[in-house]
Amino acid sequence: MNGAQDLGGVMGFGAVVPEPEDVRFHAGWEKRALALTLAAGATGAWSIDASRHARESLHPADYLCSSYYEIWTKGLERLLVSHGLVSGEELAAGRSLEPGRPVERVLSAAGTPAALAAGTPYDRPAQAPARFAVGERVRTGNRHPAGHTRLPRYARDKNGVIEQVRGVFVFPDTNAHGDGEAPQWLYTVRFSGHELWGPDADPTLTVSVDAWESYLDAA
Repeated sequence: MNGAQDLGGVMGFGAVVPEPEDVRFHAGWEKRALALTLAAGATGAWSIDASRHARESLHPADYLCSSYYEIWTKGLERLLVSHGLVSGEELAAGRSLEPGRPVERVLSAAGTPAALAAGTPYDRPAQAPARFAVGERVRTGNRHPAGHTRLPRYARDKNGVIEQVRGVFVFPDTNAHGDGEAPQWLYTVRFSGHELWGPDADPTLTVSVDAWESYLDAA
């Protein structure tokens, strides 16, 4: 969706300042926010795509004024309430007010390292051949969906070249809303800086975007 999270190429926000790779958290509560998000997601009540959509559905003013893990916490609150695992009254009170609802799975402390190491596979068997091949020119669609999408605004309605064919993977646009996995071929598409940002862009710049097949048309 066209939300505040889709900031790629937007002017007025200053340069991106990378943090050192060994800096994971800035406060103790951020560790707990990550742990709560992982534990809640491990119940199987929602998908990772639904989790992303919950965060990007925050009001833009709220999103832009929140830190990284504040956004995670607010998105988690939405998911917990919408799936009936927590009530609004309980969030306001800061404690349980009624018995918890049973969940499909519970992540234990002892089982966490193995669960994180195993990850969750999202690749799926191909049901049809890939439509595009490496080196082919493609054009992204000029679509502005109200739901979740992984195609950023700056890369829509642009010409690019297939850089890699990744395989078949769950389609986030449907999976985020419980409408099925609808697996599709996934490609890495390379765009020139001039194509994305115009004639004043750095001529040496290229940007690669992972794009599902339904995002693409032959150029």
